Amino acid sequence: MHLRGWWSAAWPTRRSRALDVTLAVSFAVLDGLFLWFSPQHFWLPHTVTSACSVVLGLCIVVRRRHPVALAVFAMVFSAVTGGGAFVVLVILYSLAAYAASRRVVLGVAALNYAVGLAFPPPTSSNDSFLAQAIFGITFTGVPVLLGLYMGARKQLLASLQERTARLEREQHLLAERARGEERTRIAREMHDVVANRISVMVVHAGALKAVAARDPGRAAETAAVIGDMGRQALEELRHVIGVLRQGEEALPQEAVTLEHVRELIGQSGAAGLRVALSVRGAERPMPSAVGRTLYRLVQEALTNVHKHAGAADTRVDLGLLPEAIEVEIANDPPTAPPAHDLPSGGHGLVGLRERVTALGGSFEAGPRGGGYAVKARLPLPAS
Repeated sequence: MHLRGWWSAAWPTRRSRALDVTLAVSFAVLDGLFLWFSPQHFWLPHTVTSACSVVLGLCIVVRRRHPVALAVFAMVFSAVTGGGAFVVLVILYSLAAYAASRRVVLGVAALNYAVGLAFPPPTSSNDSFLAQAIFGITFTGVPVLLGLYMGARKQLLASLQERTARLEREQHLLAERARGEERTRIAREMHDVVANRISVMVVHAGALKAVAARDPGRAAETAAVIGDMGRQALEELRHVIGVLRQGEEALPQEAVTLEHVRELIGQSGAAGLRVALSVRGAERPMPSAVGRTLYRLVQEALTNVHKHAGAADTRVDLGLLPEAIEVEIANDPPTAPPAHDLPSGGHGLVGLRERVTALGGSFEAGPRGGGYAVKARLPLPAS
């Protein structure tokens, strides 16, 4: 396992491994032949110098893993044996491209330049000092500058890849959050559709039981109202569940108008609730989101009256302003406990507050004069 880790660290890809092995073999052969046939020789026999060049060329297989150590070794090894010619260019480039510290790169490169002037290679031992200095600057500076450029480019690409990966993770988290919010919204819709509709249907069922024997006509009307409300609940459930089906777009929903609100109030009145509606302002079409929120406000407030106040007198006041819709549902103190033991403890008012806040409006709910009031302001988009 340790060997495998070192192998993957030295060569992150097969392409890099193949490149380094090819470079090592190529420069070992090139430098070995070049110094074998070179007319200038070091103090060692040319066969030894050529063999040392082959060894130095093969050492560049570790140029990615140990660039600094390889550069220092090549500097000392070349000064002592005279081995190495063109392979030094690759070693200096690798030092600048893969070393972590730029100061170390410049320091090792400057030291290599100084050692090259003090111990010139066999091929330039007869050149003047000025020629050796100029050649050394070129021989050292070009690969180092190219390596620094490629190293900076590699770091930039790695930074961009990391940023892209981070953005993808953030996008994934945002998508997860959006899915969670969508599940919450759907759960709220399910609560509005099921709890409110069924609660009023229970009230109607109680009324039907009470009048079934003595007033068959009214019982039939109540049964018809229960059937209509059940069908409406099923239709709304079909709309909500439609968004959960993969590959199927959300089913279009009918725009809510004041007639729907009047029908909702009429259903509560048919269930025995004394409720009065007052409208101020000119009626006009409402945006879909505003209309549905208004409908849910009235529906939730009337359902709570059925649950907690029984047959208390209730008022629904709508203000149709040019810039907003104001709605207030208030009930008087209950004169008697509710006749039906309907379950409570849900999160209807919390969901309503979230709906109104999402539209940029305001929401208030609380006791008032022994009764209870729900008040909201729904802003309208500018024309």
